[in-house]
Amino acid sequence: MDPARPNDSATEKETGRLEAFSDGVFSIAMTLLVLELKVPTLSGPVTGAWLCGQLAKQWPSYFAFTTSFFTVLIMWINHHGIFKLVRKIDALLLFTNGLLLLMVTVVPFPTALVASYLRTPAASTACAVYAGTFVIISVAYGLLLLAARRGGRLLIHGAAGEVSRRVKDCFCIGVPLYLLAALVAPWSRWLSLGICTALWVFWSVGSLERGPAFRR
Repeated sequence: MDPARPNDSATEKETGRLEAFSDGVFSIAMTLLVLELKVPTLSGPVTGAWLCGQLAKQWPSYFAFTTSFFTVLIMWINHHGIFKLVRKIDALLLFTNGLLLLMVTVVPFPTALVASYLRTPAASTACAVYAGTFVIISVAYGLLLLAARRGGRLLIHGAAGEVSRRVKDCFCIGVPLYLLAALVAPWSRWLSLGICTALWVFWSVGSLERGPAFRR
């Protein structure tokens, strides 16, 4: 029997539990987003035209839900990509992963703010909070990557370069642009939300281009 096999199995089990727990948090956060889609309250004569009108009035909820859902989806895909590169875990990695999951669970809150206040004078504040949440999430992703990269002992062979590239994406693209979205919100709510939407499209394209570059 290969003496390395038991250690490999233990390592696989460690990362497997962490990934399964993280997947559960992501799935719950994505499910909670749909709570912003409300059934119109019955009032007055109820007709097909009335219902269509009431549904159309809820377009901020549809927009906020779609943007947040796809953003969290891409976050989950990238989280999965990170752990393709990790062969073992330690306490710091667990804590930084926990920070990221904390922020993932927060996403439904700014989504609800945007859905409720997008058509009001408070829209700029709602959009700033929304974009600001993703600033912190990008920082959390970067910290998770730095925790995985330090010393190289947690990564699979040859993964250091890919992790470094991901760190650069977090701190040179994600953080500055989400911060820009938060700062421009008082002047243009649509520019703020447009930057957030453009970023999840950008991350989507990046994920498709990378593909399964590393496998266990």
